[in-house]
Amino acid sequence: MGTGFVRGTFLAGASLIAGLAAAPAAAQEAPTPSAAEQDDDGIIVTALRRNESLQDVPAAITAFTAASIEAAGIERPSDFINLTSNVTLVETQNAGNAFIVIRGITQARNSEPSVAVVIDGVQQVNPAQFNQELFDIEQIEVLKGPQGAVYGRNAIGGAIVIRTKQPSDEFEGQIRTGIDNGFSYWLRGGVSGPISDTLRFRLAGSWLDSEGFLDNPYLGEKADPVEDLSARGTLLWTPTDAFTADLRGSFSRLRTQALYFNIVDDVNDTSLPIRVNNPGQNDRDMENVALRLSWETEAGTLSSVTSYDTLSEILTGDSFNFLPIEESLFFFLFGFDLNQSQFLDVEAISQEVRFTSPEDRPFRYIVGAYAIDTNRFISTGNMIDTGNGVFPVFRSPSTNPLNPQATFLADRQNNFAWAVFGNASYDFTEQLSLDLGLRYDHDRRRNTTLTPAGFLPNVPGFPQGQTGEVRSVSFDDLQPKVTLTWEPTPTVTVYGGYSRGFRSGGFNQTGVGAVAASNGIVGVGDIFQAETAETLEIGARTSFLDRRVSLSANAYTTRNENSYFFVFLAANSTQNLGNIPEARISGFELEARARPVKGLELNAALGYTDSKITEFADPTVIGNELPLISRYTVNLGAQYRAPIGASDLGVLARLDYRRTGRTWWEPYNTTSRDPIDLVDARLGLEHDSWSATLFAENAFDEEYNAEFSPGGFVFKARPRRYGLELSYRF
Repeated sequence: MGTGFVRGTFLAGASLIAGLAAAPAAAQEAPTPSAAEQDDDGIIVTALRRNESLQDVPAAITAFTAASIEAAGIERPSDFINLTSNVTLVETQNAGNAFIVIRGITQARNSEPSVAVVIDGVQQVNPAQFNQELFDIEQIEVLKGPQGAVYGRNAIGGAIVIRTKQPSDEFEGQIRTGIDNGFSYWLRGGVSGPISDTLRFRLAGSWLDSEGFLDNPYLGEKADPVEDLSARGTLLWTPTDAFTADLRGSFSRLRTQALYFNIVDDVNDTSLPIRVNNPGQNDRDMENVALRLSWETEAGTLSSVTSYDTLSEILTGDSFNFLPIEESLFFFLFGFDLNQSQFLDVEAISQEVRFTSPEDRPFRYIVGAYAIDTNRFISTGNMIDTGNGVFPVFRSPSTNPLNPQATFLADRQNNFAWAVFGNASYDFTEQLSLDLGLRYDHDRRRNTTLTPAGFLPNVPGFPQGQTGEVRSVSFDDLQPKVTLTWEPTPTVTVYGGYSRGFRSGGFNQTGVGAVAASNGIVGVGDIFQAETAETLEIGARTSFLDRRVSLSANAYTTRNENSYFFVFLAANSTQNLGNIPEARISGFELEARARPVKGLELNAALGYTDSKITEFADPTVIGNELPLISRYTVNLGAQYRAPIGASDLGVLARLDYRRTGRTWWEPYNTTSRDPIDLVDARLGLEHDSWSATLFAENAFDEEYNAEFSPGGFVFKARPRRYGLELSYRF
């Protein structure tokens, strides 16, 4: 990318921001909005780890309150991501593989996530945790741009902060149930109340049973059935005004299917039906226990967060080229077909200690430390498909004669990471403030090869590999963040700054570098390097017409080093990550909200991302787009809520449109997905205690592939979904 685009982006952004700063603070008097109509000014967010009005936050942030979550029908991460500019989610292969792409910072198989996901102050420890049911949620915040100095580990692209509904002082609850055209049934809800004067509780859960939406005509059944049971419990103890103890536990049990790929040359080819002869399985079990402690003093608040997580996921299914045995490539070449099994088992314990100064002073600060110990086991393998189904393989090769093991690889990783951090804010005047943040991360990783000697691949580069081989590597980096904020009026916020993000590297299989080189693949080695992103950003936010219209704009440019890309090496049947040494990413976001008349809310957003590879071992790649990045996103939405006559009933109508621009999938840019257009609609009746809502997602049944992976693997996106949901509050 030339300097002209970067300069043009910032000049355009600066011009728009200057225009926002000059916008009138209040053009006319109007009644104060009701709670249901409250605009962005009324939303309190925690973007800088302290409570602030959204209007005052010097960051690109999209926030969803409990009311907007319910009105939009947000049930899964893809639902709120599709409502957020310059953020996309790639869902593929299995439940644990869902890749968040935010402002061009991508995620790939086996990589650390591109964003920090924090739920009730506890950061998720593994990307396989992210894609799950959302229920009993109070607020969701999506922060764009590196947030490592504030939110820490893996916040190279941004942070997603989720707050569940908290235990209440009075007994209350809610139940939601519904049906859809996938023969799906679900029940979600929560109940809360006091146990004593100092102890409160909340219990919430979600149950979903679906036959699925994608046809497999070969088996005469759906390829994507789902059974999901999740629950969460919280105890909140406040023995004094100064001390709080919050103990929570959660679990999730998911049963679905995986690996129903098609093989095509063009990502836009959706003509092939799913025809795997093995429906396979995808079982994922997750547990979390977390304890949050908080002590408030005159000097500030000391807090501690301790978390223990486990995750286990097994997936089985067909293997390349995902056709019935007699039609498969392997059967044509060798007289037999293959299927596959993958197993992931993760256990982690983390601890954070933080001291936060009072918020009502010109100088405010946060200091703290964080540590996490993670143990991970992963195995992958192919078995000979004898037509008797796929039998899952866990820690040892299969000895089942009905499904004999053909290939098998296994590794154990022991990772320990720690960090220290600090943030300081100073108000020079009521209008001008400075935020400074700095975090140091150190990540030590140790990989042990557990592949039995008889299954070590006999290909160039592997003779040095042996069972029990131990490899160690450490990654560390500083993550500074500097933001200057100017608020010329209470309704105008202008900011700009610099931030650096960091994401740890890791291990590919021993000898992968030699195998890749012998097959003419560059950028892949035995170790994939840590990634960094340095971002310059300017932004502004304003509201006028008595807060009935709000506008925001952001422009940014990022220098990215060692961005990830995914490579499957057929020679040794391994999944690997490569690095792109350097790339430049620039773009902007424009967002607007308006309430022209009572009950009507309109919103529009445009996010644009231009990425260019500026350094790569193969010079033909230089100038190409980075993998998995969509050139732009467009969001348009309208919501109308009004009473019906003089009754206690009301109507809610909502329409959301999302266009995701052209998307590239690998460094060579051999294929790109055409823009996709999705429309969601909701129409419901509302009462103080109940509601009934008709809904349609992907209402016009847009057909597209959710992912393209090198080798021609495409994964079908879900077609139109529609149904009815009922809710009751008490």
